[in-house]
Amino acid sequence: MSTYPGSFALRRGGNDSGCNEWGRVLIAASFPQRSDLPARDGFRARVGHHRDLSPPAHREMAYRAPEGRMSAVTDTPEQMPSDSEQTTIRKEKRERLLSAGVQAYPADLVRTHSLKQIRDGWGRLEAGEETQDVVSTGGRVVFIRNTGKLAFATLQDGFTPDENGERLQVMLSLAEVGEDALAAWKSDVDLGDFVWVTGRVISSRRGELSIMATEWKMAAKALRPLPVMHKDLSEEARVRRRYVDLIVRDEARDILRKRSAITRAVRDSLYDRGFLEVETPILQLVHGGAAARPFETHINAFDIDMSLRIALELHLKRTMVGGADRVFEMGRVFRNEGIDSSHSAEFTMLEAYMSWGDQQTVARLIQDIVVASADAVGSRVVETPKGEINLDGEWAWVPVYPALSEKVGEEITVDTPLEKLQAIADAHEIEYDPKHAADKMVMELFEELVEPSLIQPTFVYDYPSIAQPLARPHREEPGKVEAWDLIIGGMERGTGFTELIDPVVQRDVLVAQSLKAAAGDPEAMQLDSDFIEALEYGVPPMGGLGLGIDRLIMLLTGVGIRETILYPLLRPQG
Repeated sequence: MSTYPGSFALRRGGNDSGCNEWGRVLIAASFPQRSDLPARDGFRARVGHHRDLSPPAHREMAYRAPEGRMSAVTDTPEQMPSDSEQTTIRKEKRERLLSAGVQAYPADLVRTHSLKQIRDGWGRLEAGEETQDVVSTGGRVVFIRNTGKLAFATLQDGFTPDENGERLQVMLSLAEVGEDALAAWKSDVDLGDFVWVTGRVISSRRGELSIMATEWKMAAKALRPLPVMHKDLSEEARVRRRYVDLIVRDEARDILRKRSAITRAVRDSLYDRGFLEVETPILQLVHGGAAARPFETHINAFDIDMSLRIALELHLKRTMVGGADRVFEMGRVFRNEGIDSSHSAEFTMLEAYMSWGDQQTVARLIQDIVVASADAVGSRVVETPKGEINLDGEWAWVPVYPALSEKVGEEITVDTPLEKLQAIADAHEIEYDPKHAADKMVMELFEELVEPSLIQPTFVYDYPSIAQPLARPHREEPGKVEAWDLIIGGMERGTGFTELIDPVVQRDVLVAQSLKAAAGDPEAMQLDSDFIEALEYGVPPMGGLGLGIDRLIMLLTGVGIRETILYPLLRPQG
């Protein structure tokens, strides 16, 4: 079978073209011009005249993707930005349309119904039943089959929060649209084009809900073909051309819709509890709120260096000083650090602060948020490669030092010498920076030895002070802070703490951090004098939390961070 790269379509449901049910990936073969139609070009997706699925010399091929997946496509160089033979031909078709006075991208087409509205309104028609109800609609052509006096196409609608993109059959017959319109359809329309049709709603003899068109128009001519069926679209191709990924893969659209549902659930959980959503600066004179390396930039208007925010914390706390009772922000933060399957240089963070709260109240809040997010996408029981995770019930609390002591078989405290901690790391073949102090070594050991085993939701608490410079020092145990990390599936998903609101102590902590920064620590915070001044006006006791939205979505969808972020940052090609 001779095919040209890029003629790809998805199909769900039956079709009078003879294709089978559910989960099909369809690929159009391209063949020479039919002799019985006007010679509009030398290239056309053409099929045979018979309804059976005999050897497809002049038919579109139907392919069932393995295990119900909706696509099996390739990212060979022929489909990438360089003009393929089919792209050249499509551009010639566009020029021909324009030369003939036909708009290839008209702006005056109006739909009376979406494809889903047609499905909902007439979906119960019996096989062979016809109506006189006329509708106007449109969509992307994802399947096409032409015969002598009849043409079939499947249109795909845009996806929405509730639908993954409805599909509906369109039929064009010589008797209904006339010879010229049918010939134009056969010569001008390719897979991937958007078309507009007007016609009666009917059910075909096979019971497929259809529109029997009386008129059609090109709505948008696609100049690049969609991927051809050979193999799965690689992850690299998916993330570099997410727009193509969304067209051809149900899974891509489903993840995007789930992300929308999750972020809405997060916001609704906070709105329902009286939180005020605010927006804080992305460009900052002083970076702070987390131990991370910032992205540096320069603002020409002021001729000063600035950085992109690494956290949302300090301006949200300023808002609490101003009298807000509860605030939150969900927005992008930027950290100039490593990129892997669970880390991105640009990611979405939620931070929330509530007056008269502490680490216990924000722990309850983050649990409610995570559970509401799980409910929004289906289930509180999540299947992962590490086992089943149950988000219901009470979540465990595990203290850092006792858990680490149990793991290594000897007691570890805030007073354990650095040399002993390094020896433990060596014994377990854990790499570490020789410059790390003892508290930092404890965190490294815990992260490597204990954290991966915490599959069920767990609040890890009583961290060494270095973990959260903006958290309140432990009121009973020196060297610790009143803070926790939320670990689910062996990965940190969020953090929370009783906030440090004493401006004198906070200044001392940030001065110590700034000295580390001056000494060359790229992750140390800078001294933000304006933030200290704000605290000096007074702020009530409060609890604060941070939740990595991308990691939450990873948990609830089972995919990596590059799949959860619609357009992740990538290294340039070439």
